[in-house]
Amino acid sequence: MSLMQDGQTHMEAQYAKEGPGPKNFQAKPRDQQHPTSLAGCRSAGQRCCAGLGALALLAGVSVGSWLLVLYLRPATSQPTPGTLQQEEIPLSCSEASGAEALLPTLSTTVSFRINSEDFLLEAQVRARPDWLLVCHEGWNPALGVRICQSLGHLRLTHLKGVNLSDIKLNSSQRFAQLPPRLEGFLEEVWQPRNSCASGQIVSLRCSACGARPLASRIVGGQAVAPGRWPWQASVALGSRHTCGASVVAPHWVVTAAHCVHSSRVPRLSSWRVHVGLVSHSAVRPHQGAVVERIVPHPLYSSQTHDYDIALLRLWTPLNFSDTVGAVCLPAEKQDFPRGSQCWVSGWGHTNPSHTHNSDTLQDTLVPLLSTELCNSSCMYSGALTPRMLCAGYVDGRADACQGDSGGPLVCLDRGTWHLVGVVSWGRGCAEPNHPGVYAKVAEFLDWIHDIVRDS
Repeated sequence: MSLMQDGQTHMEAQYAKEGPGPKNFQAKPRDQQHPTSLAGCRSAGQRCCAGLGALALLAGVSVGSWLLVLYLRPATSQPTPGTLQQEEIPLSCSEASGAEALLPTLSTTVSFRINSEDFLLEAQVRARPDWLLVCHEGWNPALGVRICQSLGHLRLTHLKGVNLSDIKLNSSQRFAQLPPRLEGFLEEVWQPRNSCASGQIVSLRCSACGARPLASRIVGGQAVAPGRWPWQASVALGSRHTCGASVVAPHWVVTAAHCVHSSRVPRLSSWRVHVGLVSHSAVRPHQGAVVERIVPHPLYSSQTHDYDIALLRLWTPLNFSDTVGAVCLPAEKQDFPRGSQCWVSGWGHTNPSHTHNSDTLQDTLVPLLSTELCNSSCMYSGALTPRMLCAGYVDGRADACQGDSGGPLVCLDRGTWHLVGVVSWGRGCAEPNHPGVYAKVAEFLDWIHDIVRDS
């Protein structure tokens, strides 16, 4: 199955990329003629690994010959210094074939969570195993905004103090208090308490995200049922699908910068964002949300694909429902490790040889790969920057493809879906040793919050 973006006349530049090594390759955005797909990878990676195999074979023959000579010749005969260390053994592309059953980690001294039933804020401090309710005294409302953002939400929607007499508490329940005029995520600021002097605790609500009310179980590479990915959006020029996108708020969607970055991009009224649909054949002329503002990242480079992310603000807010909703951003300092099982979805090509998009939304499961592996000479030879991440399979199998650019790569953590990546680029579709490359959303959180807040 492939996920990529359909090539558009005004954006059909092929981005040439030269790695630091001797290998040159054409890295194509997922919406260009040969973007990444939900299919897999092939070609240059095979030649690369074949070359490594030949080198390994020659090295083995050399070592064997040297040992034979050492055995037959007198002990006074010494090998040339460095004979056995002439070549470093490169990172093997096969190292990522096995997925690791690891959980995301949050490297912070204070952790927060919000009880989904009564929206009470809880904190975990000083490596204590128990979760503490937060006393209302000393509370700073600005900290509520920061906590919502740190959990992957765009904004705070409701904050109040709740009387302890109005709720049922376990006799062993303890509390955390924030001293007046102090705030932050450092554990030294938060003081464990046996009670709250004010008799009130904090209730916090953040903007809804990361839930799938109508989710159904579907294997990767097959058509998607309505509501499975409620944040999935289609960015269109007129009535033609151009890129994927992800809803992060009623007024905002996230897509790839290369989808909207061009000196010949049409006027804003030509852009439409479609949500809540599975089949493009159901779209009628002039349907979809009109785009009010396009904000590509100011540091986006069409040469290196770095900072490949953009925000689109809609004229009218989306109506959230069971089939339309927002995905959460990554939680602050949240690390999804190599091997994490994530999903990518879109309307792109379902076969690398196809020249048209899929009419129905497709999805597939892809594991996260380490940047070290993807930057190895077997794959992209150092082309990945800190603003990129890699997902897919060493043997190809599944990937994003043309028509999928800008679409979501989402990972599940504690029942909530987070937008970990934005489909960006790659070599071909589902080629061995060339998995999909994504914009790493965690690197853009401050920029996203600044744009949304300033608007």
